[in-house]
Amino acid sequence: MRPIVAAIVMLVLPQTAVACGGRFGDFVSELRREAIAMGHDPQTVTAFFAHVRQDPAVLRADRSQGVFRKSFIDFARAVIRRDRLENGRRNAQKYGPVFDRIEAELGVPRGILLAFWGLETDFGAVQGKFNTLNALVTLAHDCRRPELFRPQIFAALELYERGDFDPRRTTGAWAGEIGMVQMLPEDILRNGVDGDGDGHVRLKTSAPDALMSAAHMLRGLGWRPNEPWLQEIVVPSDLDWSRTGLNHPRRIEEWERMGVRGRSAPLARGLSGAILLPMGRKGPAFMAYPNFSVLFEWNRSFVYVTTAAYFATRLEGAPVFDPRNPEPGLTTQQMKELQRRLVARGHDVGGVDGILGEKTREAVQKEQVRLGLPADAWPTPALLGRL
Repeated sequence: MRPIVAAIVMLVLPQTAVACGGRFGDFVSELRREAIAMGHDPQTVTAFFAHVRQDPAVLRADRSQGVFRKSFIDFARAVIRRDRLENGRRNAQKYGPVFDRIEAELGVPRGILLAFWGLETDFGAVQGKFNTLNALVTLAHDCRRPELFRPQIFAALELYERGDFDPRRTTGAWAGEIGMVQMLPEDILRNGVDGDGDGHVRLKTSAPDALMSAAHMLRGLGWRPNEPWLQEIVVPSDLDWSRTGLNHPRRIEEWERMGVRGRSAPLARGLSGAILLPMGRKGPAFMAYPNFSVLFEWNRSFVYVTTAAYFATRLEGAPVFDPRNPEPGLTTQQMKELQRRLVARGHDVGGVDGILGEKTREAVQKEQVRLGLPADAWPTPALLGRL
């Protein structure tokens, strides 16, 4: 951290009242005081924070999430490899009784759990080597998202008191997620399930614990049992594109009357759905059912969630999507320039970061309507020029 920043006194964010910044040692001392004030044993608190260190590598990882700037097609083709599909199917068979129990008790399908398990850690093989406590304290001290990470520190302390967290040895992802399905400490406290019956919730070493906990969390986030989440569709070329997008759901019967149909299976009548065009009207097309939106509570990245949802359908037997012939998109610098111009027109794009997220898509669609362009929410160089 630059000296001028390190010299800042503790900053209290007005909306969240979450302290961050200042000297790292002072920040840790404040965490200790807060933990004791919460009622935690002082000796336990001292032991918990005894070896905590700031980790610059965590901050570098937080600032360089370039993978989410890829298009859906590029990202999906990169991560949904043949070996990952085969490993998913092997694990589906290996842990069949666990998945049967989950589907019977919670209604969360195995495809969804396998998809997140595969994308997050390659089915437990790559769980991350960052010290979890160091990562959480580093990110809480950083003033970008302290309101997210500060509560995770005290959740980790509670896991430590239960014997399910080691401040010196527990490792995981750079953002503090732990285990095969990468859950934050608060999520483990709320949703952790002892799936193998050994008396502990071991998300790093027990697949039954990890899968049961992930399913419990999804159900708590609003997953609707035994309903679909995503389905590839065929759309008519004369569809009113302004009706597409996650913010424009309709009853499936209405979409069918407009000529929309499932590519390889009938649509799920009786439900609502939104037409998802991750790369515009000339690219692949999907029907996003209500369960699709629940996945954004797991990960906020549009391209990641869409890829995970599609991967789950593949694991349950769906064919490879038809890429069709999408129009060329924008480079990262062009995307940032587009976002700046959208912000200048009063749109909320969630930050000028070069990532085509849902807020940027909604703003693009509104400008396409204003300009009389096909409003499919896919930004192109032509749209950038018009703006």
